[in-house]
Amino acid sequence: MSGEGRGLGGPDARPGPEPDAAAARRGPTGPARPVRRRRGLLAAGLLLLAAALPACAAPLVATPPGQVERAGPVAFRVTTFATGLDHPWGAAFLPDGTLLVTERPGRLRLVGRDGRVGPPLAGVPAVAARGQGGLLDVAVAPDFAVSRRIHLCLAANAEGGTLTRLVRARLGADGLSDVEQLLDATPAQAAGGNHYGCRLLFDREGMLYLSTGDRYVDKMRAQRLDDLAGKVLRLTPDGRPAPGNPFLGQQGARPEIFTYGHRNPQGLALHPATGAVWEAEFGARGGDEVNLLRPGRNYGWPLVTRGVDYDGSRIGEGASRPDLEEPLHWWVPSVSPSGIGFYAGDAFPAWRGSLFLAALNTPGLVRLSTEGAPGGERVTGEERLLWGRTRLRQVLQGPDGFLYLLTDETQGRILRLEPG
Repeated sequence: MSGEGRGLGGPDARPGPEPDAAAARRGPTGPARPVRRRRGLLAAGLLLLAAALPACAAPLVATPPGQVERAGPVAFRVTTFATGLDHPWGAAFLPDGTLLVTERPGRLRLVGRDGRVGPPLAGVPAVAARGQGGLLDVAVAPDFAVSRRIHLCLAANAEGGTLTRLVRARLGADGLSDVEQLLDATPAQAAGGNHYGCRLLFDREGMLYLSTGDRYVDKMRAQRLDDLAGKVLRLTPDGRPAPGNPFLGQQGARPEIFTYGHRNPQGLALHPATGAVWEAEFGARGGDEVNLLRPGRNYGWPLVTRGVDYDGSRIGEGASRPDLEEPLHWWVPSVSPSGIGFYAGDAFPAWRGSLFLAALNTPGLVRLSTEGAPGGERVTGEERLLWGRTRLRQVLQGPDGFLYLLTDETQGRILRLEPG
């Protein structure tokens, strides 16, 4: 099952559409299995403790400091690069190697090359930090060395409810200036605080991709071309529809749309060899996907899916349909993929060309081996690392060739995978 999990706490925090405790006991299609009555004070105490924990949390299995681990022929160590972050969600390296990190409650911080976490930066716009919303992704403009511009994706309050919002600003030593609101993924929605999508990616031409979720309440928003929910948008850096977009000039369709039929896409990455955009999204109970994005294509949600709804009921028409795009790879049961990134460094030569996915439930890191020429990319294998340890929100390659992982925790960390 998919595992976005609980919100930030407080009166508006609820389990997301990803699982509750009963859902965690269900089989692939059957109802929840009954829990046997336990007797004794010890058993009662254990149950109370379990009830107090997040429903989809998994215990951290610590790695002894310096211990070398292996994944196939690759030996690596997991070190803690930075600590003291509250649900870090997105990150981007600046040209000098400094890491810019978002925290979901609404803070933006700089993390130095030595792992020191700076104070919250001033000027960050207000966010709707409830449910699965908040300050989510960050992207550094390709011309950052000259412009100092960054882009932020966040959940925002707007007339009629909440929505996914794109913002641009200039980054200074102490905070943001020249903050501009570029795009709202309208219409706003009054009910629910889930499925914002909100991943950002610049392609080789300098165009900006923004993913938006279906917002969960009305699944069919992902299929409506006059609605920006459940889409991947392709934009110029100032938030306008990018030249060559597939629905430019089409009546009743938003010109920002690049692809549609997505549920909750939180992963975008460029294939290092081909420059193609790959996307990952949550299914419901099963049906997580990795897709190769092609302009104007319909990726099926909620018309088709390999998963079922949280009550076990069928969604849509089945697993596939000839006129809808097939995923490159999928999972049943789910791994709950959030951020994704390709590896193209020198520290781990055997991993070059691999797509890494930060998994929330079951927590860990997924590696997909890939190959192919432009237009013919495919997944050739899957490997799971650090499985069952802690929820991961994002993975990215650093300028040193190491892999950096953001943990989805109140006491969030940045982990680093180094050669063993």
